[in-house]
Amino acid sequence: MAQPHQLIEGFRRFREQHFAEDDALYRQLVTEGQTPKTLVVACCDSRVDPALVLDCAPGDLFVIRNVANLVPPAESRLGGRHGTSAALDYAVRTLKIEHIIVLGHAHCGGIRALFGSGGSEAPESFINSWMRLAEDARASVLRDLPDAPVEVQLEACEQRAILGSLNNLMTFDWIRERVEAGSLTLHGWYFDIEHGQLLQYDEHTRAFNKL
Repeated sequence: MAQPHQLIEGFRRFREQHFAEDDALYRQLVTEGQTPKTLVVACCDSRVDPALVLDCAPGDLFVIRNVANLVPPAESRLGGRHGTSAALDYAVRTLKIEHIIVLGHAHCGGIRALFGSGGSEAPESFINSWMRLAEDARASVLRDLPDAPVEVQLEACEQRAILGSLNNLMTFDWIRERVEAGSLTLHGWYFDIEHGQLLQYDEHTRAFNKL
């Protein structure tokens, strides 16, 4: 809800806090470079800022944000515009991060669009093309929960889309090799923005449990 003039005032407060003479955080980040240990793949939804939700300082997280926090599968051709894959490449192979968290959330507009209830998106829109990455999640929900209320279906799809992204992460050789070697760990988290709860996927119970 912030207007540009409010953002400028916010920057001035940020500058006073982080660039005071006795605050060396940004000087350290510049001279030593960024060394985050965790990458978060999050949604671009304005209500789900990973650094804010997880209470992190500058330099703590490497963040990829896109519609519905989706990870595409690895592709053999490099000629396309693969922003998410490029960021993964840099985080894993250059920064050598140790954890990847796919952070989904409740009331996701991308998932709602996937179910055809997102509003005015045209069939040929960029968002609908992108959301086809989660089509398997939608199909599994409709198969397993055909008679459930739409809100229940949407929540199930939001969570299953996280699992789809975790599976797609493993299609990248340089991610799979590190996971198998124990130097990289993948996590599936779900933020319930309505109730202020964070859930984590448990492979043993095959369910999202509260943290």
